[in-house]
Amino acid sequence: MSSSEKNVRLSVGDTELTVNPANGCRISSLRIGGTELLRQGERYGCFPMVPWCGRTGDGHFLNGDVPHQLPLNSPPHAIHGTGRDTAWVTAKAGESQAAFYYDLAEPWPYPGRVTQTFELAEDSLTLAFGVETYGDSFPAQAGWHPWFLRNLGAGGDVQIAFDAAWQEERGEDHLPTGRRIPAMPGPWDDCFGMPDGVDVTLTWPEQLELKVKSRAEWVVVYDEQTEAVCVEPQSGPPNGLNTAPRYVTPIEPLEIATTWSWRRL
Repeated sequence: MSSSEKNVRLSVGDTELTVNPANGCRISSLRIGGTELLRQGERYGCFPMVPWCGRTGDGHFLNGDVPHQLPLNSPPHAIHGTGRDTAWVTAKAGESQAAFYYDLAEPWPYPGRVTQTFELAEDSLTLAFGVETYGDSFPAQAGWHPWFLRNLGAGGDVQIAFDAAWQEERGEDHLPTGRRIPAMPGPWDDCFGMPDGVDVTLTWPEQLELKVKSRAEWVVVYDEQTEAVCVEPQSGPPNGLNTAPRYVTPIEPLEIATTWSWRRL
């Protein structure tokens, strides 16, 4: 078994984090005081969205005037990037910190490297991405897709609270229309703008409060399933490769971080 196939476990106090680099470098488990916070299963936990987030319309994007076609893994769109379907390499694994990487390859048309780091503390977890190019500049996005359990088994369902500057109007094709509207009440499968940084609070009554924060300005909230809810900080909106491209250049990587912090209630 190579280092890229072994689960990596971080532990501080009564908080335990398990990362599965072979399955898209996703967090397969986050346990606080023995209580699991993430939905279990090979498709769940918390997976990386890179080098794009959410849906890319018809799997098509331009780099300047050069067209590219991505596989339609959620027809008629390409969704959530390639990182979650890739085996990552473990670069470093300690008691409370770990780092992983993978090299971009087909079906992504540009060479480069993606690095993801984890830093665990007793009451927080900080995740960070770096996306570098080995050659040409290219548009990219990065973010996280955690599946937080709706109910932790000993109390009420989770409550989601946030104050967004706007909501991206969602078209029938599930892509933003380009129109910004006031934030609407849930249930959501929607992208919100937070120009001062992502700040979302999840509260499991009488159990735990967890804050998801990031200097990134975009967050997708998805709570249409009974088992779990998703709060997804990301560097751009869905279809952003086309509508709000952020270029990775030889001198400027794409960098994004998020911190989850929690307290017992």
